[in-house]
Amino acid sequence: MAYMSQEGYDNLVAELNRLESIERPKASAAIAEARDKGDLSENSEYDAAKEAQAHLEDKINKMKLTIAEAKIVDVSRLSANMVQILSKVEMTNLKTKSKMTYTIVSESEADLKAGKISIKTPIAQGLLNKKVGDEVEIKIPAGTIHLRIDNISIE
Repeated sequence: MAYMSQEGYDNLVAELNRLESIERPKASAAIAEARDKGDLSENSEYDAAKEAQAHLEDKINKMKLTIAEAKIVDVSRLSANMVQILSKVEMTNLKTKSKMTYTIVSESEADLKAGKISIKTPIAQGLLNKKVGDEVEIKIPAGTIHLRIDNISIE
């Protein structure tokens, strides 16, 4: 089961609709065009088009599964007392004194440029169930970071 925001769910459904209504017909057209070029046994364009279609269908099936298993989180029932999914966490790196803010979201909603990290990342896992003022040590691929939670809010 994947917990996600209503916005994340809606974006996933919109992307699925785009893939099915626009990308799938494009893939079929590319196969038909390549097939018209003759001998299929030595037609690399045809092979590439078939492979692209297989990747697209795989992506569509994974999205359908994610949507089917999605559990939309009722934001009104969330509390800013401790870090949980959909929490916006402001923190300070105690070594570098740099400030950072992340919102913890489902894997399908993660977007680092937008400050949204997957609940499955080491940082999110290390922050879960912590409170304002807590200091945590989190092992990340680059080593260990020491963070202090400065604020928790729900968007």
